[in-house]
Amino acid sequence: MFKNKNYLNLLIIIILSFITFGWTFLIFHKSFNIEVVLLVILLRLIASRFIFRDYSLAWSKASPKSFLIKSLVNMVSFLGTLIFFYDTIYIYFLLSELFLYLFSINFFMYTYSFMINQKYIKKTKSVVIYGAGRAGIKLEDEFRSSEYKIAYFIDDNKKLQGRSIDGIKILSEDRFFEIKEDIIYDLLLIAAPSASKEELSFIYDSLKKSFEEIKILPTLTEMLNTEPFHKQLKDIAIEDLLARKPQDLDMVSIANFINKKVVLITGAGGSIGSELSRQVELFGAKQIILVDNSEFNLYTINEELDTSKTITVMQNIKEKKMLERTFVRYQPDIVIHAAAYKHVPLCEANIQEAINNNILGTKNVIDLSVKYAVSKVVIISTDKAVRPTNVMGTTKRVCELYAHAVPSSETEIVAVRFGNVLGSSGSVIPKFKAQIERGEAITVTHPEITRYFMMIPEACQLVLQAASIAKGGELFILDMGEPIKIMDLAKKMIELSGRDDIDIIFSGLRPGEKLYEELLIDDADLKTEYSSIMVSQNPPVDYVRLLEKIERLEGSNEELLAVLQEIVPEFNHKP
Repeated sequence: MFKNKNYLNLLIIIILSFITFGWTFLIFHKSFNIEVVLLVILLRLIASRFIFRDYSLAWSKASPKSFLIKSLVNMVSFLGTLIFFYDTIYIYFLLSELFLYLFSINFFMYTYSFMINQKYIKKTKSVVIYGAGRAGIKLEDEFRSSEYKIAYFIDDNKKLQGRSIDGIKILSEDRFFEIKEDIIYDLLLIAAPSASKEELSFIYDSLKKSFEEIKILPTLTEMLNTEPFHKQLKDIAIEDLLARKPQDLDMVSIANFINKKVVLITGAGGSIGSELSRQVELFGAKQIILVDNSEFNLYTINEELDTSKTITVMQNIKEKKMLERTFVRYQPDIVIHAAAYKHVPLCEANIQEAINNNILGTKNVIDLSVKYAVSKVVIISTDKAVRPTNVMGTTKRVCELYAHAVPSSETEIVAVRFGNVLGSSGSVIPKFKAQIERGEAITVTHPEITRYFMMIPEACQLVLQAASIAKGGELFILDMGEPIKIMDLAKKMIELSGRDDIDIIFSGLRPGEKLYEELLIDDADLKTEYSSIMVSQNPPVDYVRLLEKIERLEGSNEELLAVLQEIVPEFNHKP
């Protein structure tokens, strides 16, 4: 009958108004005043059709905003009626009819919306939501019109436990296990985007046996406000359980440091360099000079960024004359040096090239930065520089020493040291994932080997934060939390994959590899104003003598390892 449901809305206004007025006249024992009724209906129709246009609202998609609009429509008609009948009809009469009408129209609209959205949905699967905060409530709302039935919320907030949301009980973990009666639920949704790795690991370990599948919302920094939460859910991954998420990131400090500056990033296409490029864009750099010797990596990161702000420079930091042209042309305010060879066994097999790139290339970057009065230079270092046993770590320690010793005039030079970042091209995690996908045994070098881990975005933000407070000459060290046994990591990845046909085999330590890494050389290292960043008490180094030794490394026929040992006495090579 009504192909256009917009006009059905208008008809409902007319019919419901007659009903609510009739009831109100009856309650107050007054005679039916048709003039008042017709005027109110006319004003409601005008407000609905021409002012708020709520007559076109789809009841099946009703939201809190829909109810608010309905209320405003009727408030307008109420005020209009008072103007015409302020001296002939009691205000309490009109208010009573108004509240009855608002209750009725919104009740019918919500009931219709709820029924129509539930009518054709057969609830065949059960889901439990961990987290009864805003994220959990939003997920419950989004899953309401799905095949999943929300069985319970679980939350560690004692103030919420024992209460309910939309009739769904909020339980503690202990209470959940008391009442679940050995039921295996289909899905656990972890809606705790601000949870630490320790909290996520505890949730996963304690609840995994009760669920066929576990999914998790991303961290707060990764969440996209424009996407519904259910589309952002992902399978829980090893990164979620290991990630060190610092709680003291100072976004304002980083923004003040980067905003409206020209920033040059070497190694801009690598794992660390590319994330630094994204962060620098995010924090408002005026121009970003992307320097990398890999055509593909440079193209890839440039495609991600706002190309109106980026300059791509395909250069090798070992070529000082070419690099100098870039400094002259773009006059960077900040230089972030992330270009380096980082693979320990490859550097062991190619000692001269590791020295040329890591030491001499870094020297080029620092010297040109000083020559062209760059305000601040940030050198990315590694935990392998601490009491190094391999060439790669030793070359990075030499870079730390040179950055500290070089006469820098107005240029502030700072080095930032941290451990492994999750998901980088050299990380064991992509390797383990590939082995699991191929159905191969995971190869671990030693059952006791440990490493520090942090997510790439958080590590890069802390690098920028450390640089923002630097005065020049410091060596900053990021707090990586507790080291993780690689053996435990491999076991957890196998468990998360759901496979029981993957073994772990031990291949033996590789050349230059240590059982464990260190971040600190001296216990005298000091805390900064941020608990996630420490500053090392670097001993002074004679620049002239250091420069002489570094120059001996360039195209030298000398025993390179012996020269490295002279520069870094604690270098204990383990070929």
